[in-house]
Amino acid sequence: MTKFKKELLRDDRNGKIAGVCAGIADYFGWELWLVRVVALASLLLGFGGFLPVLYIVGWIVLEKKSVAEAKTGKVVVPPIEKPVEVKTRIWQRGEAPKQALGHIQQQFDSIEFRLRNIETYVTSSKYQLHREFNRL
Repeated sequence: MTKFKKELLRDDRNGKIAGVCAGIADYFGWELWLVRVVALASLLLGFGGFLPVLYIVGWIVLEKKSVAEAKTGKVVVPPIEKPVEVKTRIWQRGEAPKQALGHIQQQFDSIEFRLRNIETYVTSSKYQLHREFNRL
């Protein structure tokens, strides 16, 4: 069984300055606001000279996520519906369980509506007529 190796990259799409905090949040699956708050609190409370140096090193060393995706040939197509991520801890990325349930319910309702439209079309006489024309 092969495991997917995740790479630490700068997230230039979600980043404010260089995307280092966004990349760390993406790598560990944490909320972005939490990583930024921890970085700012570390800067103000004790790691005054050390944290900016680490941030600049991360800025220089880490590759941009968009560049890495272009190199591997991945085509990044935003999905129509984002998958629902349920968080079990406060620092994890995702939705609260109650919000996730509502989001999933909306997705199922839209799928059911599309399925009903398909079923209505297939059982109509219009479908039979189109089918006969396609056989000609």
